[in-house]
Amino acid sequence: MSDSLAPLWLFADQLGPHIHSAEGHLGREVVLIESTAALRRRAGHRQKAHLLLSGMRHLADDLGDRAHHLKADGYRDALVEFGRPVVVHEPTSWAAHDFVHRLQAEGLVEEVLPNPSFALPRSDFEQWAGNSSRFRLEMFYRDQRTRFDILMDGDQPMGGAWNYDHDNRKSPPKTPTLGVPDPWWPEEDGIDEQVRADLDALDAPWSGVDGPRLFAVTAAEAQSALETFIDHRLADFGPYEDAMMGGDWSMSHSLLSVPLNLSLLHPLDAVHAAEAAAREGSVPLASAEGFIRQILGWREFVWHLYWHFGRDYRTGNNELNAHRPLPDWFRDLDAGAVTAKCLSDALGGVHDRGWVHHIPRLMVLGNHALQQGYDPDELTRWYTANFVDGYEWVMPVNVVGMSQHADGGKMATKPYSSGGAYINKMSDFCKGCEFDPRKRLGADACPFTAGYWAFTHRHRDRLAKNMRTRRAVASMERLADLDAVLEQERHRDRF
Repeated sequence: MSDSLAPLWLFADQLGPHIHSAEGHLGREVVLIESTAALRRRAGHRQKAHLLLSGMRHLADDLGDRAHHLKADGYRDALVEFGRPVVVHEPTSWAAHDFVHRLQAEGLVEEVLPNPSFALPRSDFEQWAGNSSRFRLEMFYRDQRTRFDILMDGDQPMGGAWNYDHDNRKSPPKTPTLGVPDPWWPEEDGIDEQVRADLDALDAPWSGVDGPRLFAVTAAEAQSALETFIDHRLADFGPYEDAMMGGDWSMSHSLLSVPLNLSLLHPLDAVHAAEAAAREGSVPLASAEGFIRQILGWREFVWHLYWHFGRDYRTGNNELNAHRPLPDWFRDLDAGAVTAKCLSDALGGVHDRGWVHHIPRLMVLGNHALQQGYDPDELTRWYTANFVDGYEWVMPVNVVGMSQHADGGKMATKPYSSGGAYINKMSDFCKGCEFDPRKRLGADACPFTAGYWAFTHRHRDRLAKNMRTRRAVASMERLADLDAVLEQERHRDRF
């Protein structure tokens, strides 16, 4: 830690008290910079830009005289005008990493400190990773549980099992909504009103639409959102975490990905709250474990693999040789151009709020892209731009690795492709849809069902060598109408 108490420069995703008010930073001046050039360059979803600006401005307001809230065309311009060297925490992308180190060489940045917003330091992950080239979440997650003593009874997992996935795969109920208490919703204020006016004036090429703010942007709001989730929604989260409902977009999900990725909450605070609820018996162990797996397991895994895989991971992996450009309707979030209810609903959710939960992301949007062979680099940039919780570190491993299997299995054991039967089981979308999930041939053939067999055929040699997918190849080879299905899918223009 620097002894000079140089001001602390915070990026817009570094807003939590565990950063600006941690030991060593108490009383230190804080610099917050709004860069017009960065906003225009990133553009992306309008509501994401609102969250970033609202978060910075609320923090500047909370810190009062301690904060220097600067507005400039670029970050360097603001620092030059500020006139004093600053310290900064390690940013969350390779591009920003390189930038702050250039600023350090110029003398504008005095010191680059470790990022404090993840449970496991990067150096500890590298020690754990060793010389491995392939990684699996389960081994990392078990190490995390043991290392941080989460849901552990001595050296054994609480309840005798490391995961409870078998309890957390229920189909949705036959009701319009899940029927759980509402999530915590923010109340907009004058800062949000001014942010909206400033974004209107900026006239950048936003995607999506403006809307009411749906996510926490202050530490106090994030704590309220966490408490509401733990007290009223976590119990139902586990059983239905993989289900989708057209009339209930939030279901029992926490909606904490935005405040976590703005660093308003420390992940261990969320994990400890869920663990305490499980130990008190107020929520089922399976629900708490499922939530903790997402935070302490998957989120940390994705963060560390982003750095471990290096700068070229997003652009340098395309093992399935997928090069189709995104169609205009997909790129433009045009839900009205789509017939399949599941795909239309997912696109509409991204358009309207920049957020759908992890199953529409993976098993609808990602599954569609995988089957159609969309370019994984372009798809990753699409996810990053259009999701309000999507950042440069978040999406490469999620999309290139998990969703599109474009890295050939460096962090997932198989491609996540499925037919309409899965969507029919895990959602209420197929009822009333013009496509029939049971049909692979004909005008009403489900594009996911037919697309699954076309994908399996296209990659049959690779899939036949994988223990988890070889059965699909064997089933495909028994289809009497396979040639007709393949011909149909070559000419499909309606989804």
